Parts: sequence; structure tokens; C-alpha cells
Amino acid sequence: MKGLRDLPRRDFLAISFSLGGVTLLCWSYLVMMARSMRSPEYLEIATLQIQQWSIGYFWMMLSMWAVMMVGMMLPSVSPMVLIYAAVARKSEEQSMPVASTWAFTLGYVVIWVVFSLLATIAQWGLDQAALLSPMMVANSPWVGAGILVAAGIYQMLPIKEACLKHCRSPIHFISTHWQPGKIGALKMGLSHGVFCVGCCWVLMLLLFVGGVMNLVWIAAITIFVLLEKVLPLGNTGARWIGMVMITGGAVILFY
Repeated sequence: MKGLRDLPRRDFLAISFSLGGVTLLCWSYLVMMARSMRSPEYLEIATLQIQQWSIGYFWMMLSMWAVMMVGMMLPSVSPMVLIYAAVARKSEEQSMPVASTWAFTLGYVVIWVVFSLLATIAQWGLDQAALLSPMMVANSPWVGAGILVAAGIYQMLPIKEACLKHCRSPIHFISTHWQPGKIGALKMGLSHGVFCVGCCWVLMLLLFVGGVMNLVWIAAITIFVLLEKVLPLGNTGARWIGMVMITGGAVILFY
């Protein structure tokens, strides 16, 4: 990959295995939680918690969303992290490029944790309106169809393409947002996280359509996000995908 030639093999392996290890831990957590949710005991507890969310239950849902977002998004941001590490290594202003790389990654993760808080609040709202099942699936065809149609429309908006441009071109993002040092790296990670949320937030709401703890659905969205960032789909591809989502919403609503 262009830009990685300046990254020593030791740094490449350390960063790659670390990102892969964190991703594996997150997915292991999701698998264990998905299994526990199939038990009759969980369904009984969840039904009671839906009626009145406790602080502990809110924290559990927030933790679930945060771990899930990290597990879903780290694979797609890995090329950006590795290229940042290569540029940081090459820059004379960087004395600790690996440390700055972790600062960059931390900033990115912080933004998705903030998104997780908003997603948890959205889940609470759907629960209170009795629009979400104990398995965290929208039980109203209007809600499911609305989310799909909204995601399809968003695929066609200029803001989606503008945000996705920064995610698809790591070199472009780094060259236009470069800041030296660990604090600068943290700020860059925060900025990139904002762009990433800007192009993916509606896709994450699709979890309410297929099931927040549906592992197949989670994996499908993860793969879609990754392919959307690495494949040169362009505006035409985004429009076609958007039309598929809108059609899916219509099918849910009328059939």
C-alpha cells in the first residue's frame, strides 16, 4: 500500500497485531453477550429492564455499544492508522511515532464512544416507546422501513461523499490535517473519527433493523463499511446502494 514503505517491519507488525488483538477481544465479547441473550433468564430480565432502565442497565448497554463500535470500525480504519504511523516515522518532528499512532487511534475511538452514548440514548427512547423487542430489534415495520429509507437517502447526499472522501484517502486526510506530536495526533484522530461517523452513522442505525446483537448482521455491516472505504465505488456506486436500501425499506413496509 502506498505510503507504508517508510514504516519499519517491526512497527508494522506491532501496530497490526495490536489492532487485530483489540478487534478480536471486542468480537469475543460480542459473541459471549449474544449467546447470553438467547437464555430465558436474559429475556425475563430484559423485559423488566425495558420498562424502567436502571443506571446499571444503561451502563451495560453503553459498554455493549462502545465495544461493538470499536470491533466494527477498527478493521476499516487500520489502513489509515498504518499510513499515519509511516508518515509519523518519516517526519523529523516526530520522536515517538508509535506513541503518536496510539494517540491518533485513541482520538478516533473516543469519537465512536461518544456515538455509542447517543446510540444508547436512542435505544432507550425506542424502548420507552415500545418500539424495540428485548432482542433489540425494531418491532414496528414503520421504524425498520424508516431507518432503511433514511440510510438509502443519506447514501446519496453530498455530506456522505464529502466524509467518505477523507476515509477513502488516508494520504489526503493526513496531508490536509497534519499536526505534529502526540497532542496533534490525538486531534487528528478526533477529526478523522468525526468524518468516519459522518459517513457511517446511519449504517450503524441499521443494527436496529436486523438486531443489535445479531452477529451475522453486525458482520455484514462491518464488511460493507470496510468495502465502502477501500473500493472505488464512487458516486454511482453509492447511489445504487442507496436505491437498494430504499427498496428494502419499501419491501418491509408493504410486504
